[in-house]
Amino acid sequence: MSYGSVFRDETKLDINYTPPELQHRNIQFKLLNEYFRHAIMTPGKMTQRVIITGKIGTGKTVLTQHFGRSITREAQQRHINLHYIHVNCRQNKGSFFLILQKIVAHFHPGFPKRGYSAEELLQTLMQILDDQNTYLIITLDELESLIQNEGSEPMYKLSRIEETRLKESRRLSLICILRELSWLSKLDASTRSTLQNNIIQLDSYTKTQLQDILNDRIKSAFKQGTVPFETVILAAELGEEEDGNARYAIELLWRAGKYTDAEGGKEVAPEHVRRAAGSVYSTMRKDEISTLDYHKKLFLLGIARRFQQTRSAHITTGEAEESYKIVCEEFDKKARGHTQLWKYMKELTTLGVIKAEPSPSNSVGKTTLIGLPRIAAVDLEKELNNMLKSTGEDTSDDN
Repeated sequence: MSYGSVFRDETKLDINYTPPELQHRNIQFKLLNEYFRHAIMTPGKMTQRVIITGKIGTGKTVLTQHFGRSITREAQQRHINLHYIHVNCRQNKGSFFLILQKIVAHFHPGFPKRGYSAEELLQTLMQILDDQNTYLIITLDELESLIQNEGSEPMYKLSRIEETRLKESRRLSLICILRELSWLSKLDASTRSTLQNNIIQLDSYTKTQLQDILNDRIKSAFKQGTVPFETVILAAELGEEEDGNARYAIELLWRAGKYTDAEGGKEVAPEHVRRAAGSVYSTMRKDEISTLDYHKKLFLLGIARRFQQTRSAHITTGEAEESYKIVCEEFDKKARGHTQLWKYMKELTTLGVIKAEPSPSNSVGKTTLIGLPRIAAVDLEKELNNMLKSTGEDTSDDN
């Protein structure tokens, strides 16, 4: 990390980082604890199977890892030998063999990697648990990959293994993470019946919730005072547009911080977030912008320039109109009226180039706020300047 970086510890923004406290998932966390209370109160008497589902970035992995850390800590305090193992099925190529191999290696790191079938590895795992008087909770993350690759058989064996051990302690419980419950339809009826009784649905985060999550990460990841409120708002808005994806919003902040450091800046501005959004998803639709009428381009150019003059994540329609008039004077064009500019704003919003929405209800005076979510203002200005110079005279008829 270079001297003068805005980061305090950028690893706190890593996809694999689990924060010490959960934001807006306490209800689901408490429900998980209730489902697995038996593991602490009456170990060995029963097992549990839970499905957690939700879109990308809704906190499925963070929730389960936080739960795993919490329940193993409580078990240790009660002198119960309970282990939690989190396995990503996709990272293990959707292979039941590789998944079991990783789990067995947790207990015996030097266990041979060859010479055993998946069935033998599962029996070996249960023997290890018996020999060590150990209880185990396995989380199978991105379970879709395993189902797609090997169908029902792995889940059938995992969910029914205890039924073959009626005289032994119940030792193996499962948490299954799926983005869509529709994947369960690819399992046979018998396997589905053992899995779909306990389902925890994680809804997409709202903008306000994303702001809370980002502010929590900022405290540990960035130096104090380097990420202003307006930057957090913009990153949260972009995360909300991606189906409430907290992972995406956090990545935007990390990339924005990198742009800030590269420029030698001291503050992560909304413009850095826009540049980050453009680098993650290339959304500069040059073909669509190029087909805009002349005055729509002038209006958009005024917006781009105004955003370069402010630290805010939004500008008002009044500010956009004033900037547009200045651009018209520069290009020696007669400015269009308020009604026409309103139509321009609606069209640009439909195209996804800008975002227009009413000001918050608690603000002084009602107006429409304009955002430039996914295009860096400096890049947009450059592109529009090139287009307007090449277009030449105003031939539009959008009166």
